[in-house]
Amino acid sequence: MPSFLRGVIASFLLAVNTLFWCTLLLAMAVVKLVLPFVPVRKRVDVVLNAIATAWIACNSGWMRLTQRTQWDVQGVDELRYDGWYLVNCNHQSWADIFVLQHLLNRRIPMLKFFLKQQLIYVPVIGLAWWALDFAFMRRHDKASLRKNPEKRAQDLETARRACEKFALVPTSVMNFAEGTRFTAAKHRHQGSPYRHLLKPKAGALALALNAMGGKFQSLVDVTIVYPAGAPDFWQFLCGKAPRIVVRIRQLPIPPEFGAADYTVDPNFRIRFQAWLGALWEDKDQQIGALLGEGGTREPAPERSAASA
Repeated sequence: MPSFLRGVIASFLLAVNTLFWCTLLLAMAVVKLVLPFVPVRKRVDVVLNAIATAWIACNSGWMRLTQRTQWDVQGVDELRYDGWYLVNCNHQSWADIFVLQHLLNRRIPMLKFFLKQQLIYVPVIGLAWWALDFAFMRRHDKASLRKNPEKRAQDLETARRACEKFALVPTSVMNFAEGTRFTAAKHRHQGSPYRHLLKPKAGALALALNAMGGKFQSLVDVTIVYPAGAPDFWQFLCGKAPRIVVRIRQLPIPPEFGAADYTVDPNFRIRFQAWLGALWEDKDQQIGALLGEGGTREPAPERSAASA
């Protein structure tokens, strides 16, 4: 099948799937909006998450139907569908979200993302993200924050309120620590010390840990590699991701991270940034190993290989 036709079919199936499930989801969201009480919210959230889970499962269906991707996945076998998880991943493409949902759906509770404020205006799906209590964050550059420091506090409060909702039912809080998709231009502009990653931003991870206390069972650390190059979303729909390599590991979260406040404790900020920096260094080396670069090695897998 020509790649363009494959992309058209995949786009059509994605659109139909999204419209069908989002119609059901938004109808249930009205109940939560009209009756904003905790007992009602807990019950409705379970239904909303089930609808979103079905949407993801159907996405996996059209991906299997239209894509011929070779999946090389390790680390999913011991994940458990209960409790709360903090999920972290490198970020290269919109395709990353579909990869994560495809592999983690029904293995851990539904992924909830921190999103850019502008994404709430995406037709249909933006309202669905709102109904599912995704956190919409405004992006402020450093100059804007220096001029209006209260903007930082507003974003922190938005994230804190979202985490309070996440604490009501088992949830996987998803964060791309880089804060944006990796590009060579961004990498050069940052002067990133990593070969394959942008500098990680610690604030959102630390805030989620602080807001949700000891609920998180572990950090699910995901590394995604596209050996043929990261596809943009249209290329992904066209089947131009011939091989996707994913490594998943569960890491313990230091208990003190749930009690300290990243925004006011400078000593904790130093410890947390060092912890995240070490994780990022390991991830950078692992990506190099998966790409077959000399002088690096892939850590021995902690879990058996799994086929997607």
